[in-house]
Amino acid sequence: MPRDFLNTADWTREELEGLLAAASRFKRGEDASKPLAGRSVALVFFNPSLRTRASMQVGAYELGGNSVVLEPGGTSWTLEHREGAVMDGDKTEHVAEFVRVLGRYSAAIGVRTFAPMKDWDEERLDPVLAAFAKYAEVPVINLESAMHHPCQAMADMLTVREKLGEGKKRVLLTWAWHPKPLPMAVPNSFALAAAQLGHELTIAHPPGYELDEELVAEINRQAFDAGAKVTVTDDVEEAFDGAQVVYAKSWGGRMFYGDPADDVEERAQYRRQWIVDAEKMRRTDGGIFMHCLPVRRNCIVTDEVIDSPASVVIDEAENRLHVQKAIMARLLA
Repeated sequence: MPRDFLNTADWTREELEGLLAAASRFKRGEDASKPLAGRSVALVFFNPSLRTRASMQVGAYELGGNSVVLEPGGTSWTLEHREGAVMDGDKTEHVAEFVRVLGRYSAAIGVRTFAPMKDWDEERLDPVLAAFAKYAEVPVINLESAMHHPCQAMADMLTVREKLGEGKKRVLLTWAWHPKPLPMAVPNSFALAAAQLGHELTIAHPPGYELDEELVAEINRQAFDAGAKVTVTDDVEEAFDGAQVVYAKSWGGRMFYGDPADDVEERAQYRRQWIVDAEKMRRTDGGIFMHCLPVRRNCIVTDEVIDSPASVVIDEAENRLHVQKAIMARLLA
């Protein structure tokens, strides 16, 4: 079993299935174990958070433990992660010391850091998360990085299973218009986890908004191993046909990386077309609507859809708690 939870590709399908089963037991109240009793979890947030922060703190408490929240540059020192850096600028402490000290106080470290969206070649390697994992002497949990958000993806997979039962489903991951470019972590991890668990996956996006090629190759490998397939399309209407799950998320185009103004100009043409509305949902096979939240209403999805019985976004958010309890319990048992 991997020591860390950095992305779902590091875990086998069987291990992911075990996490989902454990999360379901926690949710049903069938597991009252306290694997964190007398221990603490450090939570490091470089970026704002509602669901991730609250669910991790509540989860640690319900597992019998304590959580310590640190915000570099706010409630703790600014952090440098680069190897060999000459720290004569605005960074006060290096991750090498920061992480190892936290490991002496806590049983695990969760870290959340978004992509700055300035240098694709660097950010696709998840340099901040990699630095935490390199120096940590305790398990590291990825609470969202430049490339991955595995806790969200596992909550998504639990929600699909709860609503539609076990077995292969027809799943659509669709790009949606947003007033500004966003990181790719959520769509990356959703697509990867869906493929690993054997769902028939369609990824729909406009030209120029392709996901990382190496990641897409990994998604295809995982789907093949699970007996499924992946389809990529730029036809936003047909993509909805027969879908049982509609997962909406916006992300920035790699061709505009570091040039947000150009991305905003390019995406303007897709505002009216690339939105999840009732008309598109009628093309599905009674599909459920999913989004990681926060969501821009009437940009990503219309009020009519997100407020309809098809919307499972609140259940999806709740499942963050149960999945993360399962992850912490597995890593710290």
